[in-house]
Amino acid sequence: MNIVNILEEIEKVDGEIYERLSPRRNAMKEFYNFGSKVALASIPLALGSMFKKAYGQSASTSVISVLNFALTLEYLEYHFYNHSLFSAPGLIPAGEATNAITTIRNHEKAHVDLLAGAITAAGGTPVSFTYNQFDYTGKGNFNAVYSDYPTFLAVAQAFEDTGVRAYKGQAPALMGSPYLEVALNIHSVEGRHASHIRQMRKTQAGGGVNIKPWITGANDSGVAAAAPVFAGEDNVIQAGITITNINGQAVSVNAATESFDEPLTRAQVEAIASLFIK
Repeated sequence: MNIVNILEEIEKVDGEIYERLSPRRNAMKEFYNFGSKVALASIPLALGSMFKKAYGQSASTSVISVLNFALTLEYLEYHFYNHSLFSAPGLIPAGEATNAITTIRNHEKAHVDLLAGAITAAGGTPVSFTYNQFDYTGKGNFNAVYSDYPTFLAVAQAFEDTGVRAYKGQAPALMGSPYLEVALNIHSVEGRHASHIRQMRKTQAGGGVNIKPWITGANDSGVAAAAPVFAGEDNVIQAGITITNINGQAVSVNAATESFDEPLTRAQVEAIASLFIK
């Protein structure tokens, strides 16, 4: 592991990371020369210095709180996927499924590193979680999460759909902040994760669940315990306009709810996350 590899992952989240530091060509040369030689123990210090340059703008306490809130969710997802790959042998089918979960795990790690670095650069203290601080059975609601592949994917879907709606819900709190763009960049990637996990659940190995790549109504997951994740997704009114049968067109309730994603409040997300935090 070196800084170049880490920054390549972070670039997937923030495509302007190099431009924030210096012209891309110079930044790549600098990171290659330094990152290929730096000792593992020095990486956190080096990253902190780089993030200070990239994101070192003062942030209000409320903004830092929102970033730490997002960081908590990213730790929840990262440790969930990382454990499935290294400590649950045979859980995930070899091949495309393992490749997909590995890619998603790497994205979540990049999100963790980016948010932690941004919080530090802004003068805050990033939260930190280990795997053992989470209970991925959801207080006993998903006891087979690491022994049954369909259950694992159902929990993954709940995490990803929660993440998408959580970032949407916190966007107003970051308005006017340089961190809004970063949060929105992560938000779109989480949306792609959610869609891909749903497609994995449709496979025979994933349980053959009859589910679409997008949310349909309230709790289309088929898992009763996941209902809070989809609260409010049955809304058919946007900007005060009822979407069903709009202008006399045959728009069904399902089509109306699929066409728009709804945000979750911080309180709603914290209630969902509390099931998985010891």
